[in-house]
Amino acid sequence: MRRVVITGLGVFASTGKEVESFFSNLLNGRSGVRRITLWDPSSLTVQIAAEVPDYSPTDYFPLKRLDLLDRFTQFGLLAARQAMQSSGIQVAEEEKPRFGVVMGSGMGGAETFDSGYFNLYAKNETRLHPFTIPKIMHNAVTSQICMEYGAQGPSLAISTACSSAGHAIGEACHLIRFGIADIMLAGGSDAPLTYGMIRSWESVRVLAPGGADPSRACRPFSADREGMVMGEGAGVFLLEDWEHARKRGAKVWAEVAGYGMSSDASHITQPSVAGPARAIKMALAEASVNADEVDYINAHGTGTRLNDVIETQVIKEVFQDHARRVAISSTKSMHGHVMGATGAIELAATVLALERGIIPPTANYTKRDPECDLDYVPNQAREKPVRVAISNSFAFGGLNAVLLVRRFEQV
Repeated sequence: MRRVVITGLGVFASTGKEVESFFSNLLNGRSGVRRITLWDPSSLTVQIAAEVPDYSPTDYFPLKRLDLLDRFTQFGLLAARQAMQSSGIQVAEEEKPRFGVVMGSGMGGAETFDSGYFNLYAKNETRLHPFTIPKIMHNAVTSQICMEYGAQGPSLAISTACSSAGHAIGEACHLIRFGIADIMLAGGSDAPLTYGMIRSWESVRVLAPGGADPSRACRPFSADREGMVMGEGAGVFLLEDWEHARKRGAKVWAEVAGYGMSSDASHITQPSVAGPARAIKMALAEASVNADEVDYINAHGTGTRLNDVIETQVIKEVFQDHARRVAISSTKSMHGHVMGATGAIELAATVLALERGIIPPTANYTKRDPECDLDYVPNQAREKPVRVAISNSFAFGGLNAVLLVRRFEQV
């Protein structure tokens, strides 16, 4: 099997519209959570989200092209541009049949859905925009990236709720590992901050209310946590076969050495311990890594009462005594829960922690929970050599994805 390396990455999120500002804000505990400005949220109980600030689509795309691009596709394209630029790659014409794209999205074209239904049911219009279907479909972002870069190889869209990006990156890695492709763009994109979507999540009763300071609303693993905060954005990676990257002299950010996936097969919204534990063990096995070699875990860490306790139990189940030594943090405390894009945004934070030897904190941690009693790197970034790290994504529906990255060593 071939080795898969990351040679490019891009992030477009509430905490930064490119990689450097994104990671700097995480390290300094700067939250992207604020009062919603996309529309008037005054009728909502929950009026906050991790919204990409000061975003104007026409700063990035011509008006004519925007007719075909929902907000989630725009974000995915912008992150893909960064990944391609940072990789320095020039894909030759003869390489394009082995160059593919896999993108994850939990919600697809939510903005287009919301505005379309408003026009139908509130304004009694009888026709929708003729590009409604090409904008709302989950594969829109995959297809648009393929067209932008001429990627003619194996390409698909994955939608497994909060694990979508994790599965997308893992499957893209396997396409390279097993010789089906040489180059892949992979990640996730979501823009679910619509009135209808916030109302839907309100009904599940898992959203943090916000209070006087929205930036402190998301408090994963803290005893006073009140729920998750929705976010938007995208993360995209350029993945390559190591030999392909070596021949062109590419910089390697990290090696994607393991990928695990599992189904809880038990409950549509309540996570289990056994399912996520299986996914972590699968990632460790694929990478031939022992549990006690893992230095850092970027946790799923939503900030809900149940999830954080279950994830703590999962880590204890897999890592045993090492669970109390491994550094764990939830960057959702700052960039929010970006639905199907979360796994990619969090993997970006994980890769940068590994490359730079500094771990982003779990922000807003105020009080120890007896049921969450591990090292969550509270409030302050921590300098620590990181050779092996994992990123957890555990979704509604019980579908789990775990990615293991390690510092690249040429052997």
